[in-house]
Amino acid sequence: MGMEDHKLKVFCTVAETKSFSKASEIIHLTQPAVSLLVQAIEETYETKLFDRASNTVTLTPAGEMLYRYAKEILNLYAAAEKNIGEIIGFVKGSISVGASSTIGNYLLPGVIAAFRKTHPKIKIHLLVGNTKRVVELLNAGNIDIGLVEGDVARQKMVVDKLVADELALIVPPLHPLAKKRNVSIFEITKEPFIFREEGSGTRQVIEKYLGKYSITPQNMMISMVLGSTEAIKESVENGIGIAIVSRWAVRKEIKYGTLKPLSFKEEKMLRDFSLIFQKKAISSHAVDEFLSYLKAYPFDNLLSLSE
Repeated sequence: MGMEDHKLKVFCTVAETKSFSKASEIIHLTQPAVSLLVQAIEETYETKLFDRASNTVTLTPAGEMLYRYAKEILNLYAAAEKNIGEIIGFVKGSISVGASSTIGNYLLPGVIAAFRKTHPKIKIHLLVGNTKRVVELLNAGNIDIGLVEGDVARQKMVVDKLVADELALIVPPLHPLAKKRNVSIFEITKEPFIFREEGSGTRQVIEKYLGKYSITPQNMMISMVLGSTEAIKESVENGIGIAIVSRWAVRKEIKYGTLKPLSFKEEKMLRDFSLIFQKKAISSHAVDEFLSYLKAYPFDNLLSLSE
């Protein structure tokens, strides 16, 4: 994209967010830089494109007209780049991926490393936050695709199941429960328990499962609430309590015997890891490549190796 197209992208972002400050966050430019670029376009067309009178920035009739053309122009650029890329079989570009904690920390690093070997020209930016945060990033247009582990409402986005995940109870190897193969969900209410924070996809799944058996967090002995799975694993290893985490998160610990995973007698605690992306967006060739790579990836092999 040349300079003119960059200006159009900035103009469209301001029009869509109705705010110079929000647009500057999304495009990673300072607010004065965004204002200057918009001014430059206004000078080109010798007319005001935005009404800046009220708190929100609205388009003038001329702005509305330009916005329609600008979207078409940018979509044509995206389509041209994609189709030319397909002809020459050359994929470059950058992809922004948002992933919730378990996926971003334990599942994706290996997948991205393998993808980079076959697609060295594609840059991947990975942002990790909890499920709620990833949905916010996608809605704001800050990421191309998201990978989440909680339930997400299918309002404005496409939700595709990627892989099933089992959550296991983890205990230190010398814990009385460690001798068992599986435990009843009711046994965990008698032990100090370590939970993830509100907004965590993992916590959401645990609470939903406990709810089936009429167990609420109030019935449990919650010793700590921690914002990361790493912190939870360390606390369990140090005997502070027991916890429920994704089997993906404890592959190393299971291998080295520092933690023991247990399934539940009642039924397995399962959830889906899902891919989310916006319905309307024309995705770049790079994003398409990464999506098809993810969908074909042999995730199950990875897990079975670790047990």
